[in-house]
Amino acid sequence: MHSAVLLILVVENDSLIQDLVDAALAEGGFENEIVASGEKAVALLQGAPTKYRALLTDINLKGQLTGWDVAKRARELNPEMPVIYMTGAAADEWPSHGVPNSILLSKPFAPAQVVTAVSQLINQTPPPKD
Repeated sequence: MHSAVLLILVVENDSLIQDLVDAALAEGGFENEIVASGEKAVALLQGAPTKYRALLTDINLKGQLTGWDVAKRARELNPEMPVIYMTGAAADEWPSHGVPNSILLSKPFAPAQVVTAVSQLINQTPPPKD
């Protein structure tokens, strides 16, 4: 039987943003797992493509993979994966690099915007089948 846990994978290398997103999601009733690199996120997604109900990723990450790359890989593994991008500088690239049916949050954003974006996309997406 499926648990009612709504686990969100957060990819962000800035500890202040990590803390903000962590607190916002917890207050919104979500559990999350935070990683600081695209490589780590892709490894987690490859290991369990349906474990996470949504991906919340910064676009500019340290390492080889960008948030664009992580989202594309997530969608290859789970085509229904809701994706929310966070960025301070790359918003103009979203139309050409973002995956369909995603949301972009421009930094700085209010904690409530994170919860609203995640909730909106999860409500539009059926739960993954194991």
